[in-house]
Amino acid sequence: MNRLCLFSIYHLNLMFSSIAEEQRPEVVRRCYWPLLRLIRRYELPLGIEASGYTLEAIHAIDPAWVAELRDLCENGPAEFIGSGYAQIIGPLVPADVNRDNQRLGLQTYKKILGFQPQLALVNEQAYAAGLIPIYRQAGYRAIVMEWDNPGSNHPDWDPDWRYLPQHALGPDGTALPVIWNKSIPFQKFQRYTHGEIELPEYLDFLSSHRNDDPRTFALYGNDAEIFDFRPGRFDTEAEIGEKSEWLRIAQLYKALLSDNRFSLIGPHKVLDFLECPGAGNRLRLETAAQPVPVKKQAKYNVVRWGLTGRDDMALNTACWRLYQAIADNPACTDADRRELCYLWSSDFRTHITAERWQNMQSRLTALQQRLVPPCPAHVRIPSGKKPQPFTTGQEGSFFIIETATQKLRLNLRRGMAIDGWWNKQLSSAPLIGTLPHGYFDDIQFGMDYYTGHFVLEVAGRHKITDLVAVEPRIEYGKKNMILTAEIPTPVGPVIKTIRVDAIEPRIEIGHHFHWPACPLGTLRLGHVTLNPDAFDGSSLFFRSHNGGYTPETFLLHGEPINHLTPVSTLVSANNALGMTSGLAELGDRLKWIRVQSDKTSAALTGHIVHAPVNHHYLYRLALSAMEMDDTACRVRERHCFHDRRICLTITSGN
Repeated sequence: MNRLCLFSIYHLNLMFSSIAEEQRPEVVRRCYWPLLRLIRRYELPLGIEASGYTLEAIHAIDPAWVAELRDLCENGPAEFIGSGYAQIIGPLVPADVNRDNQRLGLQTYKKILGFQPQLALVNEQAYAAGLIPIYRQAGYRAIVMEWDNPGSNHPDWDPDWRYLPQHALGPDGTALPVIWNKSIPFQKFQRYTHGEIELPEYLDFLSSHRNDDPRTFALYGNDAEIFDFRPGRFDTEAEIGEKSEWLRIAQLYKALLSDNRFSLIGPHKVLDFLECPGAGNRLRLETAAQPVPVKKQAKYNVVRWGLTGRDDMALNTACWRLYQAIADNPACTDADRRELCYLWSSDFRTHITAERWQNMQSRLTALQQRLVPPCPAHVRIPSGKKPQPFTTGQEGSFFIIETATQKLRLNLRRGMAIDGWWNKQLSSAPLIGTLPHGYFDDIQFGMDYYTGHFVLEVAGRHKITDLVAVEPRIEYGKKNMILTAEIPTPVGPVIKTIRVDAIEPRIEIGHHFHWPACPLGTLRLGHVTLNPDAFDGSSLFFRSHNGGYTPETFLLHGEPINHLTPVSTLVSANNALGMTSGLAELGDRLKWIRVQSDKTSAALTGHIVHAPVNHHYLYRLALSAMEMDDTACRVRERHCFHDRRICLTITSGN
């Protein structure tokens, strides 16, 4: 039986959300120095990963540590692994920011260490296929990504592939070798180190992965700050015992060095296995059910950094405005881009301490005052005469608007929900609209599925929606017709507008929230429900950008998908689309619906729901402005909806 080739990667992060800035020297002393001493004493080929920002911060605290790291990498067995200037969640930010983050990170590594790393650890193991070309263009030889979630969502994969490097495919057909990190093993490592299991049991666990074939295995691939230190995120964190945890780690490596069942290798050595049988398969790590795989259990999904935290949606929206201001201003420098990367750091979006949150807000405000022009005042369009292209009529509670290219039927008893929308150039049937109660002959789907409405859900309270009777005010602009209604809610009024284009088949749905204090919960809006009679159920797809330059396309293959299924009573959604170009498309092989939103107004995420129901199907897109998880529990209410305009544009094509 072959030896199991073990490699380790320690993730260093002085931006760790729950670590106060004044604790950073202690982290360097208690966590980072023991790691280097371990490498030096036992000549261990361990990988060390840090962002450019973390490396700068360590250098400012203790230059000797950086000098020792440099020597261990250049003249010893250690290996440095990159990740970017800041720990950014790539699938949630613009492609330009991802590109700049890698470029600036490599510059920082070169400046401080004197060399550039060859491997990149995917930040928070939050992966999207669109990131592959960006890593390639940056010059990385391979990425390190978790196996467990992609593997569990691809039952067709050979389980033995997890022991060998493969190729991750980008949406443009480019590929990059992927070295597999593994969540269950690194959690097992943590349990051993914290004294929850003993060395013989842990060695037996490792040995169970041996085989007659060559195999590599990630011994560890996670945080270094949890050994002989506790970041204080959770009440359930293990107590630090009398015996040093770094001593337990040293005992483990000492045992592995003397055990002929195992060999220790550096992370880059895993690439030597690319020529082995079973290695080098070209794989798509993402699926329609999990378009953005993330490490560990389902509660750690991409929504964690998009819509929860202290106020992720407002913070992300502010960063989008800064990004647009930088993109529009040729005078902006790399210093501005570096500061934006810092502000987009993932740790500001989870268990960030109050003091660090306020410090970040000060830096955010300073950059906004310097770069972002004032928002123009909303100018009300004066009411004009009814343009020739529009014909209108009313059938009971339905208000009908028609032009040469489109037809729209609004339900005035349900807050101007879209009962049907026709693109006359594409279909004689409505492409989207409401599937009424009774459409599906299945009690599990015995409800109305509206289009164009919002739903606020708060635990223990009734839903708040805009599905109420309205009498809209009608106005006309030069190129559109505008219907406006004010909808009272228990948390404040909402001004809803529907704009219908006079020439093109296009409609806009706007919600202007005047909610001074919104209770924590979920806020979904922009629901778009496809008409099953207008689309071929066998070729349904959706498409969006998730941090890359090329859109990612997902085929449904008739499988049930629901990104909004709660993970638990605490975690309200399980996956999302980053929609980093501001749009998502869904349809079939002949035609599609496009939903666009302005990220600088509200950094929404997209969520797909698809369910086969007898001989029909339910297929819809929902956009979300607020979700729940453990990182949101530090605040009781949100103030980001006190004057928030959210507008969605719906078009179609073929």
